[in-house]
Amino acid sequence: MSKSADPCPRSAVSHGVGIAGLLGLGVWTLVARHFGMNGPYAGFTAVVACGLPMIGWSLLVDRVHRNASTGIDWDAPARSVRAVLDVSLVKIAGLWATWAAIAIFYCVARWYWSGDYRYSMNLFLAAAPWLLVASMPYVIWLDRRLVEPKDSTYAFGQWVIGGAAGAADRREVANHARAWAVKGFFLAFMVSIVPGNFASVVDWRINDVLHNPTAMAGFLIAVMFMIDVCMATVGYVLTLKPLDSHIRTANPLLAGWVAALICYPPFVLMGNGGPIDYHAGGAEWDVWTQGYPVLQWLLGGWLVLLTGIYAWATVAFGLRFSNLTHRGILTHGPYRWSRHPAYLSKNLFWWFSALPFLSVSGSLTDMVRNCALLGVTNAVYYWRARTEEAHLSADADYRAYSEWMERNGIVPRFFGWVAGRKPQPVVQPAE
Repeated sequence: MSKSADPCPRSAVSHGVGIAGLLGLGVWTLVARHFGMNGPYAGFTAVVACGLPMIGWSLLVDRVHRNASTGIDWDAPARSVRAVLDVSLVKIAGLWATWAAIAIFYCVARWYWSGDYRYSMNLFLAAAPWLLVASMPYVIWLDRRLVEPKDSTYAFGQWVIGGAAGAADRREVANHARAWAVKGFFLAFMVSIVPGNFASVVDWRINDVLHNPTAMAGFLIAVMFMIDVCMATVGYVLTLKPLDSHIRTANPLLAGWVAALICYPPFVLMGNGGPIDYHAGGAEWDVWTQGYPVLQWLLGGWLVLLTGIYAWATVAFGLRFSNLTHRGILTHGPYRWSRHPAYLSKNLFWWFSALPFLSVSGSLTDMVRNCALLGVTNAVYYWRARTEEAHLSADADYRAYSEWMERNGIVPRFFGWVAGRKPQPVVQPAE
């Protein structure tokens, strides 16, 4: 069957958004390297340098603010401030109450006030007064043009103020709470790791990189991780309806939350000393390849390729990266090969970088344990993938993409071939 007879469903994001962000990030990184700017604020400036070109491309080229999915009608006359003020005040109350709840959580959770997280807290404290002031005119301005201003934030505001609590849509209240729980938890984490990832690229000595295959692989891998972290942070910051990057729904499945949270601190199970830490008695790939330059080039190149696919999967999201949420269906870039290119490349990377079947201790027990625990880690990511599919399958666009992927995607077709399954033919509409 020709591709024209079975076209890939349209992606919610264009290629240009991610490329624009990549160019902005690249220019700032070169400037920072030239002037030796490797501090935390230079790192966060990288997020800004990445985000601004993506906003520009989204609005000026893709014109995403005109998408029906924003819920905004730019052609209709704007409502008067008086007409929307009652609704807007309820939404502002709900928004401020949400931020207060997140702030209380940050205060209670002690890990947010030490280590890398302390930078996130300092940044949030500095931004809080400005966000409180800016939220008022922003909510009123947006409500004047929204087709239906009474959204999940309004429902949450109703629930908070109490007088209209009985009228609050409890499903919308729950969706609002889940969406902001995602943003509050993951944004603090992403902001905390931005400075370290940015500095790891700025501080590399290029002369060492050019003469050492392991150093070159390490540098390129660091670049890919920096791209991933900066792009993802932009996604968590810019959840805005005028950019069509707002959260449609947050995953309602408890299994999805458990599977995701055990992959991130402080709940992470795969970290050093964790229950499924697969590094006991082992060593990374550069230790095992010492003295074998050809093997270093080959294995290092393979790891760079896998990390590149992982970073590309994040770049493809543009402004919309986020765990546990639906913010539009992606069908371009590596998502034409696999529904989960990031998970697939990440898990392959761990096998080839950790080499768990080798042990510096010489212990067979360590080898078996490490392989088994990395297998458990792979299973966790498979679990995450399945819970994400269960969440997104409520959207007809995702179902169409998933069915197309089964027929055309390289990875699903490969596993189907291994399992002896034949792809289902596409059903052509009647003439």
